[in-house]
Amino acid sequence: MSDLPIRKVLFISADQWRAECLSAVGHPAVKTPHLDQLAREGVLFRRHYAQTSPCGPSRTSMLTGMYLMNHRSGRNGTPLDRRHTNIALEVRKAGYDPTLFGYTDTSPDPRYHAPDDPVLKTYEGVLPGMTVGLQLPDHMAPWIADLKAKGYQFRDRWDVYKPQADFVRPSGRGHSYAPTLFSAEDSETNFMGNAVLRWLSVRRDEPWFVHAVFLRPHPPIIAPEPYNALYDPATLAMAVRATSAEEEGCQHPFLKLALASLREKGAYDEHYPHDHLEIDEAEVRQLRATYYAMITQVDDQIGRLMAHLKETGEDRHTLVIFTCDHAEMLGDHWLWGKTSYFDQAYHIPLIIRDPRRAADGTRGTQIDRFTEAVDLMPTILEWLGRDIPHQCDGRSLLSFLEGAPLPHWREEAHFEFDFQDIAHQIPETTLGIASDQCRFAALRGRRFKYVHFAALPPLLFDLEQDPFEQTNLAEDPAHAGTMLACAQKMLSWRMEHAEHVLSRMFITENGIVEQAPRRR
Repeated sequence: MSDLPIRKVLFISADQWRAECLSAVGHPAVKTPHLDQLAREGVLFRRHYAQTSPCGPSRTSMLTGMYLMNHRSGRNGTPLDRRHTNIALEVRKAGYDPTLFGYTDTSPDPRYHAPDDPVLKTYEGVLPGMTVGLQLPDHMAPWIADLKAKGYQFRDRWDVYKPQADFVRPSGRGHSYAPTLFSAEDSETNFMGNAVLRWLSVRRDEPWFVHAVFLRPHPPIIAPEPYNALYDPATLAMAVRATSAEEEGCQHPFLKLALASLREKGAYDEHYPHDHLEIDEAEVRQLRATYYAMITQVDDQIGRLMAHLKETGEDRHTLVIFTCDHAEMLGDHWLWGKTSYFDQAYHIPLIIRDPRRAADGTRGTQIDRFTEAVDLMPTILEWLGRDIPHQCDGRSLLSFLEGAPLPHWREEAHFEFDFQDIAHQIPETTLGIASDQCRFAALRGRRFKYVHFAALPPLLFDLEQDPFEQTNLAEDPAHAGTMLACAQKMLSWRMEHAEHVLSRMFITENGIVEQAPRRR
């Protein structure tokens, strides 16, 4: 670290961004020139996976370095045990004031709050240890107040993402082509970028840690002008799916339940007027085109942030990370959102730009090894020269940035999903299982992917022959050996990573003997 007298961290996260949606990895349509440049200056990880979804649980894994099976905050609203540390608390020990722009969707531990404390009325809390530079939870109050100050007429959050009522859609364009009521300059994406830039403008000569969380391309699927017209839906690839939603749902009871949940209008996209399981191909393509447009809009804001760092010379001292919480089905398998066991919901982007001379030899490379969201906290802490807490399940990625050989690295990615419904019991009632049984874990290797449910049938996919996971081989006798091998690997993974905060310590007559967690 001697070549970095001042160390800064810009940790950027988007929401619901598919890994393939970068022109740097060869997407035939999506334009992300600023992230492509970041990849040329750093390292792009092609096989990076989220640990879970939705937003709160996934960000909890990313920000604590823990698998879902250990932190157990499995739903938006499941409390996070206060005994767990996190990236914000750890960098504070190094003298940083970690500052959040956006949201972390952290549900607080209710044992440390009075029953009527307002923080127990929402899952959109702030990660302990974070200083708030700008909080943008779902109500978006700071941004909406800014819009009102500029003369926009909005009653509340419900109005803000309505499309322009008098907009005339040209032939061949679907509903989501209609732009927002606000301009691109006044969008929440630009509002976020402005807030970060204002904060950075008065901190050029000091170390800082910023976690900037952009909402987009999370629904609602709508973009301001001119982004709404950026992609022609007729030129885009169609979603990969069975001939009907009914046929798709036959693959598994959980998939059938997930598809049924999309029948409720507004469940996925608040102002979209159609049933997502009934829309035609033109509407599907338009939704995909608008989703790509939102991606490009975020990319433009990242370009502004990087331009600032280069203009001030701070890029020579700043570790820059770009990733997201989880991905998006985007109509594949007839699904929208992230409630599934398919790769499209968990395969996410990761780009890391390390300014150290030790990373010069890897600039512009793309890594084809399996990496996971839990690796980011150990990576940041090692880069800052800090100890990695025992709770962390991930491993530092600095070896990849330094081009050092890694003889022992994971051969699969792992993700889990908790679909219990404590408040309404819909999965429990529909599937006839208990809340504690509403879980699955997936082992995603290069060829085979195994999905184990606590109380429902398992799934097995041969990704070489069936990359879109359309044929379940779990009941095929010819694959019984593969099923057994995958189940054994998953059991070994869970045994190795069961919570080990205290298990790495041992009391002796000479006091505590402690085994340090593996950094790499």
